[in-house]
Amino acid sequence: MSASAIVLCSGGLDSTTCLAIARANGLAPLYSMSFDYDQRHRHELDAAARIAKHFGVAEHRVIGIDLRQFGKSALTDDIAVPKDRDETAMSRDVPITYVPARNTIFLSYALAWAEVLDCDDVFVGVNALDYSGYPDCRPEFVESFQRTARLGTKRANFTVHAPLVHMTKAQIIRRGVELGVDYAMTHSCYDPDPRGRACGRCDSCLLRKKGFAEAGVADPTSYQ
Repeated sequence: MSASAIVLCSGGLDSTTCLAIARANGLAPLYSMSFDYDQRHRHELDAAARIAKHFGVAEHRVIGIDLRQFGKSALTDDIAVPKDRDETAMSRDVPITYVPARNTIFLSYALAWAEVLDCDDVFVGVNALDYSGYPDCRPEFVESFQRTARLGTKRANFTVHAPLVHMTKAQIIRRGVELGVDYAMTHSCYDPDPRGRACGRCDSCLLRKKGFAEAGVADPTSYQ
């Protein structure tokens, strides 16, 4: 690893745990990057800013991209967010909350910043176990992007770290607690109310609730 690292931070549980892991690995300085893509759940950007300040990152950048111009996602279009689904239904097909090519786009921006910062390491909180059927959360995708980045840039040692990819949500939460993460800072809901309170019923909320329950950790989330 290089001394510094970029962490993609959505303001959610997984990316915050990633930031804590990067810090625990002794990487410094740390940089964090979030994206304002005109998403329905823009409250996550406030959480990401709080988290970046809490962790004392060297720089936190919010990149503006209008993914609503493409739509076809419940997060960037006038499409209802699915509610009250069981895990079988969540993973049966690619869900409507999938934003086309989102992680490819986000990692590409991180790669560009890494070139400028002379940094080889990017952390991303993708997860292939307790996930909602997103194709860009699979380890094969992460490995493929890393190969492409090394071929297409001057960063021959560029590495995408996905430390949570084979962990359950409960394992992620336990690891975060070990590292002192305050999950009250985080936001996971796809369909929050105007005050930012989680709906408690979307796929992301249900997986979060399940994770805290299985980890035996009190869920600090403010639900509607």
